Amino acid sequence: MTVDFALRLASAAARVLAPEGGTVLIGKDTRLSGYMFESALEAGFVAAGVDVMLIGPLPTPGIAYMTRRFSCDFGVVISASHNLYDDNGIKFFDRSGGKLSDELEERIEAQLEAPPLTRASRSLGRATRADRSRTHYQEFCASTVGGEDLSGLKVVIDCANGAAYKVGPRILADLGAEIVPIGCSPNGRNINDGCGSTVPDLLQLTVPGVRANVGVALDGDGDRVVLVDHLGRIVDGDQILYVMARALQERNELRGPVVGTVMSNLGLEVALRSAGIEFRRAAVGDRYVLATLRETGGILGGETSGHILCLDKTTTGDGLVSALQVLSVVKRTGRSLAELASGMRKFPQVLLNVKVARRFDPAQVPAVQAAVERIEKRMAGEGRVVLRPSGTEPVIRVMVEGRDEAPTRAAATELAEVVRSAAQA
Repeated sequence: MTVDFALRLASAAARVLAPEGGTVLIGKDTRLSGYMFESALEAGFVAAGVDVMLIGPLPTPGIAYMTRRFSCDFGVVISASHNLYDDNGIKFFDRSGGKLSDELEERIEAQLEAPPLTRASRSLGRATRADRSRTHYQEFCASTVGGEDLSGLKVVIDCANGAAYKVGPRILADLGAEIVPIGCSPNGRNINDGCGSTVPDLLQLTVPGVRANVGVALDGDGDRVVLVDHLGRIVDGDQILYVMARALQERNELRGPVVGTVMSNLGLEVALRSAGIEFRRAAVGDRYVLATLRETGGILGGETSGHILCLDKTTTGDGLVSALQVLSVVKRTGRSLAELASGMRKFPQVLLNVKVARRFDPAQVPAVQAAVERIEKRMAGEGRVVLRPSGTEPVIRVMVEGRDEAPTRAAATELAEVVRSAAQA
């Protein structure tokens, strides 16, 4: 993304989302490029007659919440999420705090080549800073645990040197937890660099090292979370969903099915089924999880990566809100995170990427279909196979799950060879 593109994007978005003028809230993470693109977007929106509220570094879900709270016409986040500092991107939210529909995104894209929209001087927008208003988001996050405190818990929080580096530790401290912050010293270039939910190694060492109860790792824009138990073991998004679903079930507050994706671990499905909880799978991507939740009336869903949707609490994936729900269960029950997550046994999951020269649907190749049927028959209902063309790379993703590691890996290797042969045919 370039400054020129950011200016054109602001003009295009203004035409579609606020054609008669309005207000946009702009937030960002901590990468250096964010400050440059913030200025470019501000200029583009002001020229188009849109008032701008600049709130500085704040998690992506925080912008969704604040857009709704301030009754803005839409919100913008400058962030490349879990990527390193030299990547950049922009996310939009509508006035309700939800992601834009495909139709709105397509309308904005169609306006990108149009001349920039520039109003007369008397109709220009105004820009103001709203940095102090981020306390509203902190209060909102704390409110999602219903007045419960976290006193007595020692929590290590890794904010990936990203957007949550201020609000994350403050929320936990305000709720009474003893905190040990790491990854909370951004310099513009160290976001997601050897820290956060994508690289939780330091957190895994720190939690048992300081004898903490739980570790919390966010990604750079704060919409994902993974946890670490007191023994230093990762608790991923599937296990987080299990803990939250069981807690909601015990309080008779769980509505509809729990929704994961085609890549969610089979152990989650088995554990929920054993507890009498319905489980559905959606395509990979939080927007597909959200769509399935809305179709089925569900309130809880997410991805293995830790992008969790709690629709009874908020409108989009929020790493801090999700972490607070689990910490609240730990405090209320007196059970460790390790014990809470132990009810779900993760099945061995082997993922192999097969490079291909051309994109194709492997499920339509007879030899591949036969191999899948052969492997599934051997698994006898205690495993599954997923074949998925990558949306961004020239590869076919081959994933096999089963109860035992060795036969599962052998099956994945066998299937990958069949897919590779099909690609070369």
